[in-house]
Amino acid sequence: MGVLGASSLVGECLLPLLADADWQVVAYSRGAPGHGVDGVEWRQLPLAESPSPQPSPQRGEGVTSHWICVAPIWVLPNYFSLIEAAGARRIAVLSSTSRFTKVGSGDTAENAIAVRLIDGEASVREWAASRGIEWVILRPTLIYGYGRDKNIAEIARWVRRFGFFPLLGKALGLRQPVHADDVAAACVAALLSPVAGNSAYNLSGGETLAYREMVERIFAAMNRRARLVTIPLSVFRLVIGCLRWLPRYQHWSAAMAERMNRDLVFEHSDAARDLNFSPRPFQLSAEDLPT
Repeated sequence: MGVLGASSLVGECLLPLLADADWQVVAYSRGAPGHGVDGVEWRQLPLAESPSPQPSPQRGEGVTSHWICVAPIWVLPNYFSLIEAAGARRIAVLSSTSRFTKVGSGDTAENAIAVRLIDGEASVREWAASRGIEWVILRPTLIYGYGRDKNIAEIARWVRRFGFFPLLGKALGLRQPVHADDVAAACVAALLSPVAGNSAYNLSGGETLAYREMVERIFAAMNRRARLVTIPLSVFRLVIGCLRWLPRYQHWSAAMAERMNRDLVFEHSDAARDLNFSPRPFQLSAEDLPT
């Protein structure tokens, strides 16, 4: 089993599942190796997005027929030759429902992400079809877990720092947060399901709730009284423009605020049928909050 992006949030949730199922795993990451897991051997990838020459399996590694990519989908083409040389037969690849929700965004950076996701999915399908490799594309919604995500954890950090959270209007747009453990389980199922080959699945959370309620639950998990402040869009733009000078908030945009009142809802019935996907409701535990 080969895993690309193994030190990511979903990757670190994935490795124990694979080890418990007695897979022999070669974990690839551009960052430092993650925590030691029995049955997992780490390989470090070049830091550049376009490594030259591309890495190849080390002598004696043998055939690695199953692969999971939980790195950004747009870097995967850089490692096609690695996967081919290993004798791949099926690959599960993580994308995102942002390919639908951010395309056409007024924010240039967000729109660019949507385009990269769309192009990345197309590249995977075309490459895999030309090599006789089965592909499965998984599109999670709002991933959270263990205080390492850029969604729920970022809201919690804001609350901890400022004691309140700003909302645009009523903030009643619907959300479906999905836990990283549930996404990892879907990745494993995608490799094993006899009917999932050459298919794409949305992975939404087990509960649909308004953006406002989602934030209120974060306050509750932090044992704080919810302090929600309604702010006009013009003020949001001003504040975010200032915040983006700080590295932690560089990915924030006014478009994020505007989406607070848009429904971002996706069915996961196909994943439930083919992958036995049964995500948990949005119930934050202490370990899901940043330290």
